Amino acid sequence: MQRIYEPQDLLEAEMLLGMLASEGIEAYLAGRHLLGAIGEVPVHGLLGLLVDDREAERARQLISAYNAAQPLPGEEPDGGPGVLLC
Repeated sequence: MQRIYEPQDLLEAEMLLGMLASEGIEAYLAGRHLLGAIGEVPVHGLLGLLVDDREAERARQLISAYNAAQPLPGEEPDGGPGVLLC
């Protein structure tokens, strides 16, 4: 297995795990259970996505494309950026 990405937080990690799963790539999140120790262990580099060696390059490409994605024109809410619409 290879560590291919360090998510910023658990939310990003879960989103990427779901995206990789939808592409047929099984991934493991290392460090998930260490989050409760924040304050006692360094925060950066705590989480890491790991995939099988054979899927590493494809998974990196998918994550890069995911991070580079931009919203389609016209998908912004009427209230404009920064406005929460319920």
